[in-house]
Amino acid sequence: METTDILKRVRKIEIKTRGLSRNIFAGQYHSAFKGRGMAFSEVREYQFGDDVRDIDWNVTARFHRPYIKVYEEERELTVMLLIDVSGSLDFGTSKCMKRDMVTEIAATLAFSAIQNNDKIGVVFFSDKIEKYIPPKKGRKHILYIIRELLDFNASSKKTDVKNAVEFLTSVTKRRCTAFVLSDFYDQGDFCNALTICNRKHDVVAIQVYDRRASELPDVGLMKVLDAETGHEMYIDTGSKKLRAAHHNYWMKRQRTLRDTFVKSRVDNISVSTTDDYVKSLIQLFAMRG
Repeated sequence: METTDILKRVRKIEIKTRGLSRNIFAGQYHSAFKGRGMAFSEVREYQFGDDVRDIDWNVTARFHRPYIKVYEEERELTVMLLIDVSGSLDFGTSKCMKRDMVTEIAATLAFSAIQNNDKIGVVFFSDKIEKYIPPKKGRKHILYIIRELLDFNASSKKTDVKNAVEFLTSVTKRRCTAFVLSDFYDQGDFCNALTICNRKHDVVAIQVYDRRASELPDVGLMKVLDAETGHEMYIDTGSKKLRAAHHNYWMKRQRTLRDTFVKSRVDNISVSTTDDYVKSLIQLFAMRG
């Protein structure tokens, strides 16, 4: 892609996503993630209705009456975007590719973060760490991230979510809010890695998928390609049995993925390339608000 084309696309995405983050998500992003960066401020006497989990037992024992810890919100959070750049993202049968939707969601989250005075960093991953952009503030940094999103070419087409999550756990020392944007086409088990990471950080999963992953059209003989392995084959979509098997396989994958998120206590949403991702993000923010 030529530089002028990239700059035009960057500008187009900036106008759309910055407007969304300013007008739609202004307060919702803040309220959804505010509780994740809290610093101890002082203690005061316990009052009816206070959360007993905030009781400071040392001070309580010293003064023989209950005292609780008071926290104040840290002004600044660190937001990390873990972005899948594997081959399977280069697929879309309707309005856009999965990669295009991931780019717009990531840009919207990035602009929401800087409006909240947060730092933002990125990990591009396939089955290895393709690129790490350390967290920084500012519009210039955001535009650099969007440019990379649009023009980044991964060296591998495969996916390893476990490796990406483990990298975040090791590289980011201070607690952060991390968004994992992927179609989660990963044959490996990443539940344990996600659980450990979510204990240290605040992890949110955003699955982007195409509706043809769940339902094949009846269009006769079709040549299909596995974008991650390069394997090609012909399938007969006229077969009801094949279409049913394809749908059942998708449903099984989704159940396994949901179980993984439940076990690891990771908030998550699934967004189709035909969906309005704005509604999905509002749903996510409301879930956490």
